[in-house]
Amino acid sequence: MSLASQSISSLRRQLVSGDIQPGDILDDLASAIDSNNGTVGAYLSHDLETAKAEANNADLSKSLGGIPIAIKDNINVKGHPCSCASKFLDGAYTAPYDATVIAKLREAGAVPFGRANMDEFAMGSTTESSALGKTTNPHDATRTPGGSSGGSAAAVAANSAIAALGSDTGGSIRQPASHCGVVGLKPSYGRVSRYGLVAFASSLDQIGPITRTVEDAALMLNAISGYDTSDSTSLDHDVPDFTQGLDNGVAGMKLGLPKEYFGEGIDPAVRKSVDAAIAKLEGQGAELVEISLPHTEYAVATYYIIAPAEASSNLSRFDGVRYGNRVDQPEDVLDLYRRSREQGFGPEVKRRIILGTYVLSSGYYDAYYSRAQKVRTLIRQDFLNAYENVDAILSPVAPSAAPLLGADKDNPLQQYLADIYTLSANLSGICGISVPAGTVTSENNTQLPVGLQILGPHMGEQKLLQIARAVEMG
Repeated sequence: MSLASQSISSLRRQLVSGDIQPGDILDDLASAIDSNNGTVGAYLSHDLETAKAEANNADLSKSLGGIPIAIKDNINVKGHPCSCASKFLDGAYTAPYDATVIAKLREAGAVPFGRANMDEFAMGSTTESSALGKTTNPHDATRTPGGSSGGSAAAVAANSAIAALGSDTGGSIRQPASHCGVVGLKPSYGRVSRYGLVAFASSLDQIGPITRTVEDAALMLNAISGYDTSDSTSLDHDVPDFTQGLDNGVAGMKLGLPKEYFGEGIDPAVRKSVDAAIAKLEGQGAELVEISLPHTEYAVATYYIIAPAEASSNLSRFDGVRYGNRVDQPEDVLDLYRRSREQGFGPEVKRRIILGTYVLSSGYYDAYYSRAQKVRTLIRQDFLNAYENVDAILSPVAPSAAPLLGADKDNPLQQYLADIYTLSANLSGICGISVPAGTVTSENNTQLPVGLQILGPHMGEQKLLQIARAVEMG
């Protein structure tokens, strides 16, 4: 088995024993990138020599000592480009500092390696809105890897990354993990610092790991969690060892099945895989409980008011003045703003900025944004009520397996609806994970992965990972 296809825990054992060196892993990854990145397109860039120099000094006694980690291109790594897959920043911005998660990975001995492709400014569900290149699904090159962390998920699935960091604003870790057949964890809001993450929607964004195994996700969460004074939304909460209790099983647990998540709209083949995974948990001693999350029907509308509103505010800093690309010979400062933003942003980013600006405008704030925040509170209360009776909630990650490239190009609303099962976790601030649950057969007889989503209460990652491990072990 190549080093590039192994798990963190497997590689760590070989590094500690001295059987391999960190540079060996990087050489294997570089070879894999050379072999498949032309087709998969998971990486925008990678710097092998810089990574090797850092790996040679890695402390192999640390939990992630010597392990290379791919980084989504909206997370700052000092001295490396951070383009957010946008023309606005491409070639015009080099990170002057490390994001807190990068500093923490380095403290744990890991080596940041490569910039993973993504939807532009994390706005999208297929990675097709990237202005810098196309990423395809490693299981079927005619299909998307999901998004917006599609490059991160595709890299892990294609064996060109051992693990990766992504960001999740409405399902952007869990959905591509499901489509690519890997593990994707969205931590509770406030569990992981957002300092150094280029903001999309500040009250929804959260950084998390994409890995091959649940144990690897736990190892990475150990490394990146913790309070950070540089992030005002970071919570001063205990960080347990998330690898402890992984194999304790689910016997005696109550797992909720929301009736709103198992109605019409799910591909029957996806439903079959999800049901099979749920049945295995029941066979291991879990009790299945039907629950209701009555405000689910409002989640998509609520999200697509709040997220664009926050994006409109956050992206106002990209104006052609402070940093990023700017047009030549503007007539005046307003022309500089207008043309720099017009040329720098892609269609999906413009769509969301315009929508967000509209719902925040005079006369519409109360009608839309204020009401959406009230509905958000009701959605959060649905989950609080549910967790009084169950330990976790099970659902599909997406209504279908990975869609064909270009399938929803002219219908952005259809893309938005594909996030119906993942959005509520971000609106509520709870934790969620996608773990491989099976496959479905496509029209051309390709086996496409399907993930099971497990949602846990706020700061409930330890039990969440325990349930995910039970699914993984089958």
